Amino acid sequence: MDLIKIGKFIANLRKDKKITQSELAEKLNITDRAVSKWERGLSLPDADKMLDLCNILDINVNELLNGEKINMKDYEKKNEELLLELAKQEELKNKKMITDMYVLAITTVIFYIGIILLAAYTLKEGTLFGIIVAISTAILVIVALYAFKLEINAGYYECRKCHHRYVPNSYWKIMFSPHLNITRYLKCPKCGKRSWSKKVMSKGDNE
Repeated sequence: MDLIKIGKFIANLRKDKKITQSELAEKLNITDRAVSKWERGLSLPDADKMLDLCNILDINVNELLNGEKINMKDYEKKNEELLLELAKQEELKNKKMITDMYVLAITTVIFYIGIILLAAYTLKEGTLFGIIVAISTAILVIVALYAFKLEINAGYYECRKCHHRYVPNSYWKIMFSPHLNITRYLKCPKCGKRSWSKKVMSKGDNE
């Protein structure tokens, strides 16, 4: 998705309508700084503002995200290209979240072990040693929960029985489910069967 192209498209349509950035911002109940960031290709409009923006500029969301007006004969092709691009971006985002999860988890465990060994070597036993262990353990638990949240939010679990891809509706069910790395033994909401559901990075087209 070309943010620069989209930004120029928004700016040109706004100018054609003889609307200033401030006026457009006022219509959308946002700041003119946000409009400026869109037009400079630094960000995209939030999903809850896209339809309102499109209505003001007399375009549809497909045209907005493609950064150009679309002829009816090219509409289906452009729509497919957009869907592929969105799927690709989703996959990249989810892969990054999984990578961040591993880096965070490994770094924290190494830090925890290092602190405990250092404290044990230098302090032996005592109140201070107990405090260091307690604080380090608390940090480890907090980071572990955050890393777990990254795992859940990244991608989908795929049922081995029916290949349905889904996001479980309960963190607790996932947290206490048997698992091997990021593959978990879960109940599929579609077929109702339990299986070792692997993590996949995109929704796919198997629905």
